[in-house]
Amino acid sequence: MKDVTEAQIGDTLYLHKQPVEPLPGFKSAKPMVFAGVYPVDQSEYNNLKSAIEKLTLNDSSVTVHRDSSLALGAGWRLGFLGLLHMEVFNQRLEQEYNASVILTTPTVPYKAVLSSAKLIKEYREKEITIINPAQFPDKSKVTAYLEPVVLGTIITPDEYTGKIMVLCQARRAVQKNMMFIDENRVMLKYLFPLNEIVVDFYDSLKSISSGYASFDYEDAGYQTAELVKMDILLNGNIVEELVTVVHKDKAHLVGKTICERLKDSLPRQLFEIAIQAAIGSKIIARETVKAYRKNVLAKCYGGDITRKMKLLKRQAEGKKKLRKIGNIEVPKEAFIKVLKTQSDK
Repeated sequence: MKDVTEAQIGDTLYLHKQPVEPLPGFKSAKPMVFAGVYPVDQSEYNNLKSAIEKLTLNDSSVTVHRDSSLALGAGWRLGFLGLLHMEVFNQRLEQEYNASVILTTPTVPYKAVLSSAKLIKEYREKEITIINPAQFPDKSKVTAYLEPVVLGTIITPDEYTGKIMVLCQARRAVQKNMMFIDENRVMLKYLFPLNEIVVDFYDSLKSISSGYASFDYEDAGYQTAELVKMDILLNGNIVEELVTVVHKDKAHLVGKTICERLKDSLPRQLFEIAIQAAIGSKIIARETVKAYRKNVLAKCYGGDITRKMKLLKRQAEGKKKLRKIGNIEVPKEAFIKVLKTQSDK
């Protein structure tokens, strides 16, 4: 063994040339939530690397993959058992190693069933797992998309049952069971798509039940879903880092939210910036960052209207030309504001 990570929990060791039956019943931990971790400053990369290596020594359930982003630089995509696990890991990085990190919005692993034999040969398997939304295959290449589902159990006082049912339905959940444990408490079982509960479901559940409801979930495999890849465009150019995978029904809402956040965090330019969310070639949401404008009519005192129109027309032409040649540099703060975990909800 060259590396400590090669020694997996559950491995069976035996003497050379004397093989034995492996110990039965052990399953390796399966990550359920993925998030990108990047150093705030790229000069801290090596320190963060050693901190993550030390932490994963005594928490082997965290999976580590190298990742890089044009906006945030070099980093990692880490797989966790759940959202709480991710938060604890992040806190330990900050408290034990004084590492300041950017944590992107958590994503879940999707699967795609490939359609043609040529693609299956290329990927060497019929079903491929997609961890990074930027690598999401086109609809023409696949027969079906699969998303992970979990069986969630909610125990709550019965007066909150109605509100909780509305919340679960909004998260595309399917009710499996409902039973009264005693006269005041109800146990609800729902089948949830994992990406619907991964960010802020627990907080919403606690707030509508005044903190009384408890929530637990277990892995329930994969199911087919209508998933789409949503691109974010700035003046027609795709921003790779903001590509997301969403359910078709939720695409408009998510696109609108991202566009609004970008509008608030992008600095104004001398030309207008169009922020668009698109699925394929169809635009589903749009926000506009207005251009700075010089008052070209300031020197006109009265006079003919055609003089004013001429000046305004010349200004409009200048703005149009600027928009063609102007490059939009998205500042790092804007990316952090859009990508980071949505704790402000």
